[in-house]
Amino acid sequence: MFKNFVPVSAKSNITLPLPPEASSLDGGDKDLEMEVYARFMRHLREVPNNRPEIKILAAVQFTANMSDHSDAHVSKILVELGLRAPRMAFPAEFLDYVDAALLRPDWSVGGASLAVQDLKEHWDRIGEDKFAAFRKEYPLYEEYVRA
Repeated sequence: MFKNFVPVSAKSNITLPLPPEASSLDGGDKDLEMEVYARFMRHLREVPNNRPEIKILAAVQFTANMSDHSDAHVSKILVELGLRAPRMAFPAEFLDYVDAALLRPDWSVGGASLAVQDLKEHWDRIGEDKFAAFRKEYPLYEEYVRA
């Protein structure tokens, strides 16, 4: 699906997104995608950090704050536009969404989209933890009774 993307560098595990394609049915979604893409790419150059994963995370959070959308929604838009990066580059709520979607069967409601499945394949290629979805800590409600 995303065969035309070029990695940031030859040894990088990151592929930056491409701008959304214009279609004859331009609607509010295309405008939002273009706004998110433009703000993300503009801010990505300005983040003062040497680690590309941190730059991407900071740019996603900045874009979410400026566009008044959640970090997970902005991440989803960027992944659909072709962003491929290690898990560390994405906000926790987006990772929760991806992990939950990948645990559902493909045919069920809320299953993983093609872009999310491609992101999972990217994570498998670069050696990310295959069991990250299962390594969660769930807080337990403990009731303490004073005697």
